[in-house]
This record gives sequence, structure tokens and C-alpha cells, in this order.
Amino acid sequence: MSKQHFTTKHANEATVQRNWYVVDGTNQTVGRMCSRIAAILRGKHKASYTPHVDTGDYIIVINCEKVKLSGNKIDQKVYDTYSGYPGGRKEEAAADLQKRRPEVIIERAVKGMLPKNRLGRKMYKKLFVYAGAVHPHTAQQPKELKF
Repeated sequence: MSKQHFTTKHANEATVQRNWYVVDGTNQTVGRMCSRIAAILRGKHKASYTPHVDTGDYIIVINCEKVKLSGNKIDQKVYDTYSGYPGGRKEEAAADLQKRRPEVIIERAVKGMLPKNRLGRKMYKKLFVYAGAVHPHTAQQPKELKF
């Protein structure tokens, strides 16, 4: 082997260093904020990013009731749920969902941007969304993440 030969180091569960970050959703646009959150949950911001390994960090989103949707989406966007039974389809406008359960808007947006497999489900579990400014993860000493 020549000295010019280098091999790529792949990350694995033992070598991944995970950090905790806090994102304040006040006056943030949902799509732009969630796409950055999804990239951090995947670990694409790290030099050690490996597609088949969960190299991402933990994200805490606070003040999710203060996020905004661009354009007329607050009135026109509709969230569907389907129970699987005949007549089990329910629709809810974004404005109503933001009043009733504001966490769901962020969670659904981020989940749609992650891989649709068991690795994506593992990444999604590192997302914590809270409606108020208080979260129970102070023991992890999260750093503030600015966009």
C-alpha cells in the first residue's frame, strides 16, 4: 500500500457525539425552520455524516405556538387524518390546529422531511416540541441554535 492511500472513516453508534440544541420558534417561518431542524436531526451539518447511521443531534423547539406560515397557508392549509375506517377522515385548518395543538404543526413538518424507514423513526425521536418557553431538558444543558 502506498502512503497516498486513505480510507474514509464511517461513523457508528460508538463514535457519534450528540449535542442538545434549543430552537426558539418565535416569528420563525415553519418550512424554513423545519428544514434546518431536519438536517440537524439527520446529522448533515457534521463532517462525520454517514447516511446509514443516525449521527444527528437532539433538538428542543420552544414557543411553537408563535411560529408563522407564509402566504395564505394559515387559512388555506388543511391537515388530514384518517383512522382507516369508512368515514374516518377528518380535516382541520392550520389556524384551528395551531390553537388546539401547536406542537403538531412542527412535528408533522419535520417528520415529513426525514427518511421514511426505521432510521428516520429513530431520528424523529430526538425531536422535542413544546408550546411554552419552558422545557424539562435543562439537565442536558442545551445550546441555543440561531437561524
